[in-house]
Amino acid sequence: MHTGSRMPALTESMPASSGLTLEQRQQFQTSGFLILRQLAPAAVVEQMRRVTEDQLRRELAPVEYEAEVHYPGAPQSLEAPGGHTVRRLKQAHARDIVFTDWVSSPLLRDPLTALLGPRVVMPLAHHNCIMTKQPQHSSDTGWHQDIRYWSFERPELISVWLALGDEHLKNGCLQVIPGSHRIDFARERFDDALFFRTDHPANRELLDQAQPVELQAGDVLFFHCRTLHAATRNYSNETKYSAVFTFRAGDNPPRPGTRSAQACELLLPSLPDASGESR
Repeated sequence: MHTGSRMPALTESMPASSGLTLEQRQQFQTSGFLILRQLAPAAVVEQMRRVTEDQLRRELAPVEYEAEVHYPGAPQSLEAPGGHTVRRLKQAHARDIVFTDWVSSPLLRDPLTALLGPRVVMPLAHHNCIMTKQPQHSSDTGWHQDIRYWSFERPELISVWLALGDEHLKNGCLQVIPGSHRIDFARERFDDALFFRTDHPANRELLDQAQPVELQAGDVLFFHCRTLHAATRNYSNETKYSAVFTFRAGDNPPRPGTRSAQACELLLPSLPDASGESR
């Protein structure tokens, strides 16, 4: 049996929407994640990948290097072999209009509205990046919840992960623990860096339920900010690219004075009402 209490589901009181089927909404509510296959058009994925590969070659700032996170497998320092291996290109929204168009498109707005409500906001302080897991010098990311360093009125945000190529176990695809977003964990089940402890006896049952999220280019993963997830380093011969953005409901603002409130936010276009006017 799990130890810990269940949290209220994000979508329990949300009205039906044309953005997702009832079955899809229930799956997200139960599992804490949902995959929409081939949601992004091939032309969008291709343009994102071209921009990403070009800016990665130039190490166009702002970037985060593997050596800066000190995860297992990462270079020891920026001066060590592989020290300038890029982990992610930050501020993706501002890097090219293709990313702005993507996060503002009905393809994302409609399912997000079904899960978050009519007013959807994209915080620019969190994620808003292109993850680049490279064949050499990439690192292992331990089990964690994204909400660990975020500060909002409610722990109810959704991250949207777009695969810009195939993602599988060999190249370090995400792994998730279904239903973990609904458990209120005791602090002792996490280490000092707020990673879910693999050496804690109470965590073993959940860790045994981990599922890989294998994606193809154009597939999109929606996952709750409390869903436990992890990823290994890239053991293949090709770089894995993923565009990742986070969204919140309009009535779930960041707490003043926190890192979550330090950057601007983007309000997504609203759905039109019966008269054709945006709400």
